[in-house]
Amino acid sequence: MDIKGKVHEVAPTQQVTESLKKRELIVEYIENPQYPEYLKFEAIQDRCNLLDNVRAGDDVEVFFNLKGRPWTDKTGKKSYFNSMQLWKINVLSGGASSATPEHAAPVDINSTPDDDDLPF
Repeated sequence: MDIKGKVHEVAPTQQVTESLKKRELIVEYIENPQYPEYLKFEAIQDRCNLLDNVRAGDDVEVFFNLKGRPWTDKTGKKSYFNSMQLWKINVLSGGASSATPEHAAPVDINSTPDDDDLPF
């Protein structure tokens, strides 16, 4: 499955157990502009690194698997949990301004010294 939206938050990586780490991504999904949805995706294990270059404000396309599982508490009451596990993310456009310009500033060729030693 996949959706497109705007990154609302990228959480730091959490070491849940000795062998499990996860990282959460919150995406603002606007199907109806009057009622935006905030969807939480989980990146687990080596997929946590996929979020290293993702920033709040970025427009993204998130590819994920929808997971569901039952859980029975001590009293015998059964509950169901859903999670969306991220497996790929494409940054479509950056929302935050970057420190690197998109192009180099123009150079004034008249300001170069006449005594350069270039062979041409």
